[in-house]
Amino acid sequence: MNCKLIDGNKIAQEVRHEAAERANLVLKKTGIRPGLATVLVGTDPASQTYVRMKHKACEEAGIESFGLVLPAGVSQSELEAKVAQLAADERVHGILVQLPLPKHLDTEAVLSKVPLGKDVDGFHPMNIGLLARRGCEPHFVPCTPWGCIALLERSGVPIDGRRAVVLGRSNIVGLPMALLLQERNATVTVVHSRTQNPEALMKEADILVAAIGIPEMVKGSMLKEGVAVIDVGINKIDAEDDPRGYRLVGDVDFESAREKAGWLTPVPGGVGPMTIAMLLENTVLAAERVLLETEAAV
Repeated sequence: MNCKLIDGNKIAQEVRHEAAERANLVLKKTGIRPGLATVLVGTDPASQTYVRMKHKACEEAGIESFGLVLPAGVSQSELEAKVAQLAADERVHGILVQLPLPKHLDTEAVLSKVPLGKDVDGFHPMNIGLLARRGCEPHFVPCTPWGCIALLERSGVPIDGRRAVVLGRSNIVGLPMALLLQERNATVTVVHSRTQNPEALMKEADILVAAIGIPEMVKGSMLKEGVAVIDVGINKIDAEDDPRGYRLVGDVDFESAREKAGWLTPVPGGVGPMTIAMLLENTVLAAERVLLETEAAV
């Protein structure tokens, strides 16, 4: 099979460039830069790294960024009050609460405090509800699944009328991914831990999105010839030949999958870069909406 590798780095760079151009246009029209505020609770190294990457990406795109760092023991009321302060700040067009939060905090309650117009992560319950409701549009779409759709569409993968299988049903990826594919007229099946005979369903897929967090679970033998495979997973496995002592792999066994797939995202360099790229796009979109409201009021 002549498999086309989907270059997430290249497509993400295109999206970043477009976001930077739009951010510059907002600045020229209003004298104001689009602004993103991040909320980081605790000292989890992975979360700290992700937040740093987001701030760096903002700087490169001409987006102003504000970082709020709170101790791991912060109370629910204090965290919600801090989010409310950011919601009232006119410099802030988008708010991102870095997940996961410490276990003593109610994540859904915190996310619900982010105004719909600033929910650039797309995690507000109302945004998810609007995404699920036919004929309605959410204010923002969650960045990772939105990035997966961008990879498919910009790579020329047909979605309309195709059979799609989503592995995983998380609120962050699986659920919104299934809704986005359905919105584009795919017939969607969600496979999860209780699904019976999942391989039979996977073999019917024209599009397969893997987001289950199990290293290299999806083998080429499970795939239909010519399927488009989007691998959202990023997992560490031991590797003695790597100086780090590990290597990164997806939920898909890359070598066997490329023998069957028509399109395939690598790990790393596939879905990963798209998440931050779509975050920048959502932040600029939030600022553009404020600009339109201001112009309409004049």
